Amino acid sequence: MTSTDLINYAQSLYSAHGDKAEAEAAQKAAAALEQGDHEDAEKWQKIRGHIHSLRGPRAK
Repeated sequence: MTSTDLINYAQSLYSAHGDKAEAEAAQKAAAALEQGDHEDAEKWQKIRGHIHSLRGPRAK
């Protein structure tokens, strides 16, 4: 997945799930790590970071 793809996916996920999207991405990253899929976990962490940026500076 390219950086553009990750950003687009993050925007879609945020549009569909709002503030819950970041938590969903974190859960998917944790599940991937639990299964030993470090590449997928890294992808989800990047998506989570993009979602966090979309939420703005007041987001925790």
